[in-house]
Amino acid sequence: MDLRQLNHLIAVAEHQSFSAAARALHTVQSNVSTHVAKLEKELGAALIDRHTMEPTAEGRAVLERARRIRTELQAINDDIVSMRHEVAGEVRIGCIGTTGRWMASPLLGRLAERHPSLLPVLVEATTTSLTPRVLDGDLDMAIVNTPVVEAGLESEPLFDEERIIVAPTDHPLADRGTINVADLAEHPVMLTPRGTTFRDAIDQELATVGVRLTAAAEVDGLRLLASLAYQGYAPALLPASAVSGYPDGDWSLVHVEGLARRSVGLVRNRRTTPSMPIRAAREVVLDVIREIAPRQPGIHVTLDG
Repeated sequence: MDLRQLNHLIAVAEHQSFSAAARALHTVQSNVSTHVAKLEKELGAALIDRHTMEPTAEGRAVLERARRIRTELQAINDDIVSMRHEVAGEVRIGCIGTTGRWMASPLLGRLAERHPSLLPVLVEATTTSLTPRVLDGDLDMAIVNTPVVEAGLESEPLFDEERIIVAPTDHPLADRGTINVADLAEHPVMLTPRGTTFRDAIDQELATVGVRLTAAAEVDGLRLLASLAYQGYAPALLPASAVSGYPDGDWSLVHVEGLARRSVGLVRNRRTTPSMPIRAAREVVLDVIREIAPRQPGIHVTLDG
């Protein structure tokens, strides 16, 4: 078994074909097939199903460790370079879109200021998409909705955010700074669809007090939902992050009493040791949250220190 075999296996799993893996590795298909076949022969198990091109059960087990080995090898190089010179290397950070709207720019600016040789790669996606990528080693850390129920991940709190209403100024809710959930139920509001994490959490919470919301429209995407609300289509129920950073306009923010706050945290793979660049980037993330988050409406910092 050698590193080339593991890297070729990872490439096949990620690109779901030997030919695509070969292109990604800048080699020929026969070379990829040979390396994977040698690894399978040594382990005495098929690692890739040749019909579906999906990893077998044995293949998934090997891939989990192979990705950790790849991450640790890159960390060795990044640590040595950072110890000899300045903090350098690539750090891949995932972030949910609503939080990325207001923190991405200051985060990139602060990273460039403190660690100019560091290359940040930001990935925007949902929590359900980001957490597997942290486990696979494709991302070094991610800012996601918590709690995350996954033994392979460790998480630290960043902030809690209120669920608030964005209402056009001519709407009856607009002149009320705070309402309760019973008041909210009297007015149709735009919501994310059933089956989305945000909507299901609200529906389950309100069901315990016998309240049910009426949807003026269902929009799959919090940023699009916020944009429609700001354009005056109808009031929308949103997490506080989704409304941060919009310019003043013909809309009002209305706080909702009786709804639990949504928690956001920073997660990383607990099975790997973070490199110096990753540790440096984490510190910058925390500093940006401490500085910027308190300025956002409806956001309450929860990180330690």
